[in-house]
Amino acid sequence: MDLLGQTLTLLPQRAAYWHERETLLIADPHFGKPEAFRAQSLPVPTGTTSAALARLDAAFAAVRVRRLVVLGDFWHASTSRTEEVLAELVAWRARHDELAIELVLGNHDRGVGRLPQEWDAVSHGGPVADFPFVFAHFPDPSDDGYVLCGHLHPAVVLTGRGRQRLKLPGFWFGPRVGVLPAFGEFTGGAVVSPMPGDRVFVVAGDQVVPVP
Repeated sequence: MDLLGQTLTLLPQRAAYWHERETLLIADPHFGKPEAFRAQSLPVPTGTTSAALARLDAAFAAVRVRRLVVLGDFWHASTSRTEEVLAELVAWRARHDELAIELVLGNHDRGVGRLPQEWDAVSHGGPVADFPFVFAHFPDPSDDGYVLCGHLHPAVVLTGRGRQRLKLPGFWFGPRVGVLPAFGEFTGGAVVSPMPGDRVFVVAGDQVVPVP
């Protein structure tokens, strides 16, 4: 899609690729969320970190990436930083040691601590401008450019003629703010209410499909 004269490719891995800067954008991976839940004795699935990193590798295989930007909520909670999760993240980074990584801190990142030191990432405490875009966590318009962000975990409910209902993660682009779907699978989604003129796309299997 064209956005302010720039080319963004929306990937089924729940990521957006900015061609002109060879930059991959993801939002809300919430690494270690199941571990945080299990720390509270709640039975939840395992293997979500491995699955998320495999999807990240799949996105890297589809496009040429020199920079990864995480639009907030890298972590879920302080109890997310288990030895197992950290080991998986460090091993993934070792396979992509040439990659530049930036993180815009989200509300879940506050108080959790920095990224693994081995990730050698640059952290931003708030929105950062990279003309014509502003990378942010929260969907607040900015005078410095078009905001690309996360936080909302947007989803769209599609209905069929037989009253079938299917809720899918989506990308939502308004006049001043574009919201990416949550990269993490164990995150849930909030159904969005687009305004006329907004552009909405859903992730349906291995495709990204525009919604009229």
